[in-house]
Amino acid sequence: MTATATATALPADEAPALPAAGSSFYTAMRLLPKERREAMYAVYAFCRAVDDVADDGGAADVRAAELDRWRADVDALYAGKPPARVRDLVVPVQRYDLKRADFHAVIDGMAMDAFEDIVAPDEATLDLYCDRVASAVGRLSVRIFGMPEALGIKLAWHEGRALQLTNILRDIDEDAERGRLYLPREKLAAIGLSDPTPQSAIAHPRIGEVCAAVAAEAEAHYAETWAIIAKSPRKPTKAARLMAAAYRLYLVALLKRGWAMPRARVKPKKLALVAVALRHGIV
Repeated sequence: MTATATATALPADEAPALPAAGSSFYTAMRLLPKERREAMYAVYAFCRAVDDVADDGGAADVRAAELDRWRADVDALYAGKPPARVRDLVVPVQRYDLKRADFHAVIDGMAMDAFEDIVAPDEATLDLYCDRVASAVGRLSVRIFGMPEALGIKLAWHEGRALQLTNILRDIDEDAERGRLYLPREKLAAIGLSDPTPQSAIAHPRIGEVCAAVAAEAEAHYAETWAIIAKSPRKPTKAARLMAAAYRLYLVALLKRGWAMPRARVKPKKLALVAVALRHGIV
C-alpha cells in the first residue's frame, strides 16, 4: 500500500515493469484472483510512473508539467476518453468503483517530493504525505480486494500510515543522501534540533529517541490494522494481511538493530518472510 519505490524513468506511454518477484508486494498480489491481481498491477504501474516523475523527472518545471499531464490523463479517464498510458485502468475503475480523488491524491503526494526536498515536515504535513502516497493507494487497493466500504477505508488509513512510517525509518540514511528528511519537526525539536538538516539529524546522538517515537506510532497503526482485519471477511484481507505482516518484520528488525551509527541496512530473514507468506497465503 505504498508508492514510494523508485525506478528508472520510462517513456510516457510505456508502463513500468511488474513489481519485483520476491518483494512483499509481488507476493501479496499473487494471492489475488486473476482479475483483481491485474487491476492491482495497473494501479501499481500508475503509481510507479508518477513516482518516477517525482524522483527522476528532471527540472522542477518539467516535473510540474508532467504531473499536470497525469492529472489531465486521470480526468480524461473518468470522462471516458483515456489516453494510452492510463488505458489499463479503464476496467479496474469501472469494475471496482475506484475513485478519481484517490488517483489525484497519489499525484499530489508525489508533487510534495517533486519540487523541493522534504526536510523535517511538521506532524500534520507528514500525516498528509503518508495519506497521499500510501493510504490513498490503500483506498484504491481495498476496493479491488473487495472489502466492505467502511472497514476498507479505515484499514487503508491505518495500514498505509504503518507501512509508510516503516519505510521512513528504514530509509533515513538513504533519504538523507538525497537531501530529504521525513522525521517530524516537533520530535526533532524535542531533542534540541530546531532547524535540522538531513545530515545533522541522522548524526545526532539522540536521533534514536525520535526514531523510537515514530516507531511507536507505526506500531499503533499496525495494531489498529490487525484489529480491523479481525473484524473483516478473511478472503478480501489476504493481501493486506501479508503486507502488514511482512512490513512489520522490517520494523522489528529496525528496533532490534537500533539507531546508533553506523546503521546497517536491515532485511528480515528469509525464513521469517516465507513463514509470513505461508501463514497469510492460506485463506
